[in-house]
Amino acid sequence: MSTVSRLLQDVKLPRMIRMEQTFSRPIIEKVEEEVKKEIHKPEVWDRIQPGMKIAVGVGSRGIANYRQIIRTLVDEIKAAGAHPFLVAAMGSHGGASEEGQREILKGYGITQETMDCPLKIGTATKVIGKTEEGLPVQIDAYAAEADGIIVVNRFKAHTAFTGPYESGLMKMLAIGLAKQPGADYCHDRGFGHMAEMVPLFGKAIIRFSSLLFGVGIVENAYDETCILQAIPAEKIEEEEPKLLLKAKENMSRILIPSTDVLVVHEIGKNISGDGMDPNVSGTFATPYASGGIKAQRVAVLNIAQESHGNTIGWGMADVSTKKAFQQFEPEKTYPNSLTCRVTQVSKIPMIFANDRECIQAGIKTCSDIDRKQVKIVYIKNTLHMKEIWLSEALIEEAAKLDQALLVGEPEELRFDEEGNLKAEEYF
Repeated sequence: MSTVSRLLQDVKLPRMIRMEQTFSRPIIEKVEEEVKKEIHKPEVWDRIQPGMKIAVGVGSRGIANYRQIIRTLVDEIKAAGAHPFLVAAMGSHGGASEEGQREILKGYGITQETMDCPLKIGTATKVIGKTEEGLPVQIDAYAAEADGIIVVNRFKAHTAFTGPYESGLMKMLAIGLAKQPGADYCHDRGFGHMAEMVPLFGKAIIRFSSLLFGVGIVENAYDETCILQAIPAEKIEEEEPKLLLKAKENMSRILIPSTDVLVVHEIGKNISGDGMDPNVSGTFATPYASGGIKAQRVAVLNIAQESHGNTIGWGMADVSTKKAFQQFEPEKTYPNSLTCRVTQVSKIPMIFANDRECIQAGIKTCSDIDRKQVKIVYIKNTLHMKEIWLSEALIEEAAKLDQALLVGEPEELRFDEEGNLKAEEYF
């Protein structure tokens, strides 16, 4: 037995009980029909003319129904007699490389074959103007040569700053469509100025580019499409803050406000820009945003395969596992930190042999807690909030929650022969 295993062997794990959380659930049942309805609004549809070459900007987030939304948009553009092609509007994600960004899109089912249109993925940009402060405004070189541009993205609370424009269309323009060089300029002053920089660059791109419109998406607390709106380019500045508020109203969360240890089964760029959304997990890397559960220790058990080796956000965990470490690829991870100037998210937590020892280490490193009544919250990821697991010490608190229901009886955590938990047995 190793010294580490010996130091952890007597740390007792509490019994856990399943809790179902209930949130408001507005939903669009027929997403493809909604896309068609929105883009056929005269103020949107009239902008697409026969023969136009139109760049459609797609991003790196795991957005519900993204493949169907993009394919429907592409089909409608072609039906209008125009010629669509896709460009990667994801800044430095995918290791800021053509190969990495193609890999991300393929993981979401977005390829030249599935979309039936060309994918023009590159890293080059073209300067199209200057901001009010004289900074160069640049966008994807392929998009810059198009007759028209459309961007498609989800509105969501940002993980590192707050403002009227957080994650959404304006950010996709300012940072995503601007590729790594443009994202680098936008991040240069740090997240303390990001609420100013995103609209500064975003509005400049709207002004100087051939942007036709954006398709904005809001998801409900169950990771389902609940709002889809096509917004003419000149109205994005006005409409986006309203939709961001809607996104925040529909955001999922952990109803328990605090715990000793938060156990996160998986993190990944497909789940959140920070791997795990700090608006849920409380793991903020900057002082410019706050919220989420308060936990003394955070344990991350796995890196999602869909993250393609990008472990951004992993550094906000205190403890993790060898299998998570084996997923870590610096070339996929570090470009994000080098671009956004936040290093903590790319650091490596304490690494343990398996899930059991990782959770035990999370408990052992807590201070001033009741070790006979340890408080643990176990979640699949920060998107999956319908079902979570709580230790017995939180049962009384959970029973008082109007939006929660305890299911079954407390039970011991079930580990496999290697000491790991299987998500399918819990969520």
